[in-house]
Amino acid sequence: MQEYEWIAPCHFGTEAVCKKEVLDLGYRISEVSDGKVSFYGDLSALARANVFMRTTERILLKVASFKAVTFDELFENTKSIPWEEFIPKNARFWVAKANSVKSKLFSPSDIQSIIKKAIVERLKLKYHMSWFPEDGEDYPLRVTIMKDMVTIGIDTTGTSLHKRGYRKWTVKAPITETLAASLIGLTPWRADRHLIDPFCGSGTIPIEAAMIGANIAPGMNREFISDRWTAFDVKKIFYSAYDEARSLVKDDVSMSIQAFDISDECIKMAKANAELAGVDKYIHFQRRPVSALSSPRKYGFIITNPPYGERIEDKKDMPALYREIGKAFDGLDSWSYYIITAYDQAEQYIGRKADKNRKIYNGMMKTYYLQYMGPKPPRRTDREERDK
Repeated sequence: MQEYEWIAPCHFGTEAVCKKEVLDLGYRISEVSDGKVSFYGDLSALARANVFMRTTERILLKVASFKAVTFDELFENTKSIPWEEFIPKNARFWVAKANSVKSKLFSPSDIQSIIKKAIVERLKLKYHMSWFPEDGEDYPLRVTIMKDMVTIGIDTTGTSLHKRGYRKWTVKAPITETLAASLIGLTPWRADRHLIDPFCGSGTIPIEAAMIGANIAPGMNREFISDRWTAFDVKKIFYSAYDEARSLVKDDVSMSIQAFDISDECIKMAKANAELAGVDKYIHFQRRPVSALSSPRKYGFIITNPPYGERIEDKKDMPALYREIGKAFDGLDSWSYYIITAYDQAEQYIGRKADKNRKIYNGMMKTYYLQYMGPKPPRRTDREERDK
């Protein structure tokens, strides 16, 4: 089967976990760069990457990459691409997004217009048509220009992959599902280890953890823009991916995941979202302030997204909040803590420097993923493993 190159965009700083997902699916990495992982795979990758990947926003079919420093070069290079191999004569196609970084061509609107015009001119020659009805399937394009290198991809996803479908209720400044999954993937947490989110909000981190533990593919209950494409025989490929995803779900897994928040409303929303995701049986929800954080268990994980004073009027509350977080953590001395925050003085008020501080960009916002590593649990004996 023919091999293609695919692009999986991700949050800046989470490339490692995105790369691991690609490798776990059995595909070959072609490039890892800031905010994206590229890989080779046959046509099945179109469906399997969309259905299974937790940390990418979308899957792009890479069509071409070339250098362009003038709009004439952009036009001619785009026109030389065999678009007829990708886009049917009745397709609706447009440049949904264009961005440029450190390049001579920098106007998104001009880039979009010129690329669209070049594709039309190519298809006119190949299809012997002077006008295209564009009343068929959607083929949105995405273009990035980095240091004068143009990369054009066809979006196979449509609505972003962070839209799992379960988060009907949400809170102010929520963390996206893809970023939540990335944060979990950047820790050693596994389904047999305890997990607490003391600032659960609408429940995204606990829900994503439960989906990971139960091996529920994030895209197995949604549709994608490419599942109706006729240029490729994709329906069977998607049916196969959905069947594979259903066969891998672990219905009998046992997990200890706790979701706390000081707000009754947040707890109600988080419970409702967990029910929609089908993982409510794995999560214990409770209204509890971080000052009351405790657990008789050992060697657990805290993965959380506490408030970090997005509004100026909230900034004054941050020192007291992060001092409280530090005191709460002191009572769980065998646990590991993972905190994402945009508050640049968080370590100071927690009272302890993080073992690792990974910078992650949540959209355009720079955040810090503070990682406090607890001791590893003692190794189980062979008998304990058998009796588990």
